[in-house]
Amino acid sequence: MKKIKDADVKGKKVLVRCDFNVPLCENGEISDDFRIRSTMPTIKWLLENGAKVILMSHLGDPKGEVVDKLKMDVVQQRLGEYLEISVKKSQDCVGRTTEDLANQMNPGDVLLLENLRFHKEEEENDSAFAKKISVLGDVYVNDAFGTCHRAHASIAGVPKFLPGFAGLLLEKEIDSLNKIVKNPKRPLVAAIGGAKVSTKIKLMKELLNTVDHLLVGGVLANTILKAQGIAIGKSKVDETMIEEAKEVVLTSQKIHLPLDVVTSEDISGKSETRIKGPGAIGENELILDIGPDTLKVFEKIIKEAAVIFWNGPMGLYEVAKFSKGTIGLAETIAKGTAYSIIGGGDVVSMLDKLNLSKEINHISTGGGAMLAFISGEEMPGLLALEELK
Repeated sequence: MKKIKDADVKGKKVLVRCDFNVPLCENGEISDDFRIRSTMPTIKWLLENGAKVILMSHLGDPKGEVVDKLKMDVVQQRLGEYLEISVKKSQDCVGRTTEDLANQMNPGDVLLLENLRFHKEEEENDSAFAKKISVLGDVYVNDAFGTCHRAHASIAGVPKFLPGFAGLLLEKEIDSLNKIVKNPKRPLVAAIGGAKVSTKIKLMKELLNTVDHLLVGGVLANTILKAQGIAIGKSKVDETMIEEAKEVVLTSQKIHLPLDVVTSEDISGKSETRIKGPGAIGENELILDIGPDTLKVFEKIIKEAAVIFWNGPMGLYEVAKFSKGTIGLAETIAKGTAYSIIGGGDVVSMLDKLNLSKEINHISTGGGAMLAFISGEEMPGLLALEELK
């Protein structure tokens, strides 16, 4: 895979696939611009090296229709603030008007294309649509790790028509995640929580081939416990994954499920909370966090780690009474000496609120892509760059 610093970009129109799919507030403003900030090094390097920079991304899921609230205007504004220059924006991502804007650019100019997913051909990986995009640039750069697991036109199609390179962010993502999958330093520890059980059980099975310790919490832990016939009351589980969860080998010394949990009869935080063992949960109770004894065990393992990978909260961290497990994990990782890799929007948002983000070695911009990469799944965006001659 060729890297951006191998490219001759001076005076050239460089078409950059970014991941500006940022969360928006109800009023349409950006609530978290982490993904925009993360691609700044690539954009600035291109500008410093005399490129004409054309940025493209999707935003939300407009399903091939033009949706006003998903136009890229808020991204354009934020880019201008970070780059401290005027960023132009096209009214489309293809077509004669957009081509004219690209052809009128000078070195140091930045043009942002309109939402790629306003065209259904983007998600269909339509070759004709990819070619229409490609005519805008002389060079293609992929800096959108978060969408590399998708076979979409701007990810897998455009590189067929232009010389392609990996951006600085994409390069950093791959290098960091390879610390897990390729000859990792030991002990290698993974902490997996959250609610997306279907993807995370597959991830668990893959990680068990490489990690020294696997710490499990959240809905994922609930589902595994229920699959083993352990009483968990009304705790949230993924019923569709019960059979697959039965295949998880709990006799493995690598797996660490909760020894104790925090329970309540509702999620508001107003009802009484109790600390219990997983098998002692009442029929009306919900498991909402890992307990203090579990946290101590998890902390001890993390403190001895050489590399720690974390994805997904340990409980309902949005409610203060049920946040101690997740916050405790975050603080232990941030203060530790292990090389730390964290991914998933919920955990990343929490780290920002706790002012711990700077203490983490690598925060991934792509939750789904990160899980796919670690699980060994095919990554169309990476394959497209590797196949280039």
